[in-house]
Parts: sequence; C-alpha cells; structure tokens
Amino acid sequence: MLKFYPIYKCTIWGGEKIAALKHLENAPLQVGESWEISGVPGHESVVSEGEHAGKSLNELAALLGPRLLGAENYRRFGNEFPLLVKFIDAHDDLSIQVHPDDATARRHGKKRGKTEMWYVLASEKDAQLYNGLHHAITPEEYKSMVANHTICEALARHTVNEGDVFFIPAGRIHNIGKGCLVAEIQQTCDVTYRIYDFNRVDKHGHLRELHTQEASESIDYRVLPDYRTHYTPMKNQGVDLVRCPYFTTSLYDLDEPMTIDYSDLDSFVILIGVKGSCTLTDDTGNSMSLRVGESILLPATTKTVKVEGKVSVLETFV
Repeated sequence: MLKFYPIYKCTIWGGEKIAALKHLENAPLQVGESWEISGVPGHESVVSEGEHAGKSLNELAALLGPRLLGAENYRRFGNEFPLLVKFIDAHDDLSIQVHPDDATARRHGKKRGKTEMWYVLASEKDAQLYNGLHHAITPEEYKSMVANHTICEALARHTVNEGDVFFIPAGRIHNIGKGCLVAEIQQTCDVTYRIYDFNRVDKHGHLRELHTQEASESIDYRVLPDYRTHYTPMKNQGVDLVRCPYFTTSLYDLDEPMTIDYSDLDSFVILIGVKGSCTLTDDTGNSMSLRVGESILLPATTKTVKVEGKVSVLETFV
C-alpha cells in the first residue's frame, strides 16, 4: 500500500475547504486543487512513507511494472500511470470548459484526451455546477454565444448535494460552480479547452486565454435528458457508480469490517476517503490508516484488503 504527498495547486478560484478537509496547518492561500495521485509529467506524486519513500509514481511504474499497474495496464500505458485523482474546491466558479477525446487530442499533438467524473463532497448550500447542454446549439451558435457572453444560457445547471455523482465524458461542456467541493477521477491528461471565464483577469490584470476554436472541435453537441449518475446508496457493500473504458469506480459506505477481494482483478486500485476513517490491512499483513481527504494506492499484486472503521471510500481502477 502506498501513500503520496499531495500536490497543492493555488488558483484564482481556490478557497479553504481543502485545508479543512485535510486538517492542514499553515496551508497556502486559495488552494483550488489537491492532486492526490498523479503521473502527469512534471507533476508526479511522490511516495510519502515506507520502503519506496521519495520515489515518484512513474519511477515506481518503471520499477514494478505489472506488479504495480497490472499486466494489461502496463502493456497499454507503460511507465505512465493512467489515472489522476484530485480534490477540487471552487471558492469561485471555474471556467466553462471542455476536454477533447483521444482522437481530437492527438490531432492537436497531445497524447490523449480526458474523460472524468465527480463525486460531490460536503459543499455549500445551493452550490451548483454545469454539466452538458440544456438545449441543442450548432457550432456556429456556440461561437456566437461565447462572443456575446451568453453561452451559460445553453448549459444544463445542477444544484448539488453531498454524494451526487456526475460523469463527464470527453466532449461534454462543464464547470464546477462556486461553493462546490468534489473528488475528481480522470484520465492522466492536463488538456483543458477554456470556453468562457466570466471575463476574469489574472494576477497581472490580463484576461485568461480562451480556446474557442479548439473547444468547438471537441464539443459533443448532443443533448441528454439527464446528466446525473443515479445510484442507490447501500451499507457495507460496493455500489457501482461509473464503468467506462478509462476507469471503474464504486462507493463503499461501511460501518462494520469488510474484506474486499481483488484476487481476480488485473489492476492497481485507488481508495479515496470521502467520509470518516478506517484502517486497511492487506493480505500480506501490511496496515495503513485512511481518513477523509486521503488516498491510498494498492498495487496490482494486492489480493485482499480488510477495511475496519466507519468510513465512506471511493474505489477506482482501470
């Protein structure tokens, strides 16, 4: 089992919720994101304790190969870890944005696109976000609405509560709104096309760059009747949230000990604490604590994990 030092990203829209979530003292100001587990080049997580302390995640992938990632994942991704896990605190609205799919990203010289999901943590009352189109628009209408500052009128707006889940496949317009605190699971990719930014300026007084043309090539203009991911919460068993080619995510809401069997799974597993705390013990007898605001990586060689405590955990793997 592996824990990593979080990577804190200070942003113009960041706040103080991540510091509170993680019980941080002397936290930097305006922490918008905590990158929990990252293999993004230049932003790689570093192991915080144990025999591999000080090694980066991609160094571990090179060292352990299929033992860390799983045989098929290692064949697909090599030494680059395929998922990025974050906590995001929107003290102010994030930009309206879209991510390209793999094919579109490669046309623009990027390695891959970005599909992601959000699990909403304890957020402010009436916090909202955008996910998907409210009604149909054409690419020409999209560009006109960006230019005349009306693009938000075309977007589906959702009031959120703790435990809400949103799946954001590549191509879906979205933003995280003021007051939201979310856990995000995504492909290892940092490509974002900014569509609209509410005319904000950066610390130098400049408008932030928009990517209107790149976004227009990436947007999925289909309109869906519902953009939420619906599930039935259940105690002391795994509840499926998202299954897609890039990750599978479940929620465990536990108030009694449970042993999770991974013996037939050819993948690493990430466990993300979203409420409470617990002790994890793997099949080799190694134990590690996990509490809300923390994430742990289980190598693909892990056969079983016993979870003891009152805790809610997101489980994700490829």
